[in-house]
Amino acid sequence: MQPTERITYSAISKRPPLRLPNNARMGVWVIVNVEEWDANQPMPRTVLTPPAGGSPSPDIPNWAWHEYGNRVGFWRLLKAFDEFNLPAALAINGSAIPAYPAIVEAALERKWEFMGHGFTQRNMQKVENEREDIRKTTDVILKATGKRPRGWLGPGLTETWETPDILVEEGYEYVCDWVLDDQPVWLKTRTRPIVNVPYTQECNDVAMMLIQHHKASEYADRALDQFEQLYADAADAARIMAIVIHPYIMGAPHRTKYFRRIFEVIRGRSDVAFMTGEQILDWYLATGPKAP
Repeated sequence: MQPTERITYSAISKRPPLRLPNNARMGVWVIVNVEEWDANQPMPRTVLTPPAGGSPSPDIPNWAWHEYGNRVGFWRLLKAFDEFNLPAALAINGSAIPAYPAIVEAALERKWEFMGHGFTQRNMQKVENEREDIRKTTDVILKATGKRPRGWLGPGLTETWETPDILVEEGYEYVCDWVLDDQPVWLKTRTRPIVNVPYTQECNDVAMMLIQHHKASEYADRALDQFEQLYADAADAARIMAIVIHPYIMGAPHRTKYFRRIFEVIRGRSDVAFMTGEQILDWYLATGPKAP
């Protein structure tokens, strides 16, 4: 289906107002992306350009740059999650679960939500068998956690023309790839609809640090500016804000304090609900418009 066949246009100002439980004005959810990079493949992203150009194999500098996040950066960030008592959604590659068991254990101890994030960190359009990739990811999360994942985030937000259809057929209830609204929305598929939960490309460390090349403080500045505007917007109807981090980016020593700074400001707001993706989904299913 074309995008406009999956979702019809809707002006947020024309919708019946959504209300969060306990008089919360807006919801905030934090997504931690944990990936495994295959040293035998070109690196998904690079911090250093090889001197002779091209895609060398092995690419040790760029593989190690990412690996630092899972060995060190994740644990630095985890202290902030514990300090501010933040729930989180772990968007994790299926192959990262056996590769990084200590991360899985830490997330389970804190009752984080596990989301499917592709079996490997690879464009879903280049996966040989998309359904098998989604199924393998589901199975390994189920085995590790005892629970099927309900949400999906494509690696790099990538989808094929069939991804929402396959996700529904494989038991998924929500997806985050369609970054087009501040409230959950329904997407049509060839069977039954699926919910798209608001994600972000703006308050996302990949965009800010790796693509736009901002200084580290931009992460907190932008997140707080976005929070203030969404909080104001939510006077009329609930809004959802997503905050996205990768351990190899925001877990770097010079950046982590700017992640903490966000929650030093907003964690004290009594009318802001800190949620996971599945909590947002359950709220929307209970109080939002019915599936088309």
